[in-house]
Amino acid sequence: MASMIVLSATAVPDHLRGALTRWLLEVTPELYIGTVSARVRDELWASVTACAEEGTAVLAYPSANEQGFEVRTVGTHRRNPIDFDGLTLISFQRASKEIANPF
Repeated sequence: MASMIVLSATAVPDHLRGALTRWLLEVTPELYIGTVSARVRDELWASVTACAEEGTAVLAYPSANEQGFEVRTVGTHRRNPIDFDGLTLISFQRASKEIANPF
């Protein structure tokens, strides 16, 4: 059964962006949405993870869980999804080291 997916792909190669637009609409730069089957979704995600290189990507799609969706990520992120008793929560990493107080 087909379902809607949302995929954000930042700093990925142009050939990957072109491949994504074969199946999804690029509604704003680096943000793709579309309705595809689970098989197509998984194949697209396999392509993204294989080609992301220095970029990052996040995929959100419907799922039969408490929240109604699942999240997959690849690359270096400040935000990382973690499982907490069946709920997906987002953990944040510091962007940089704190500056020591000069006083």
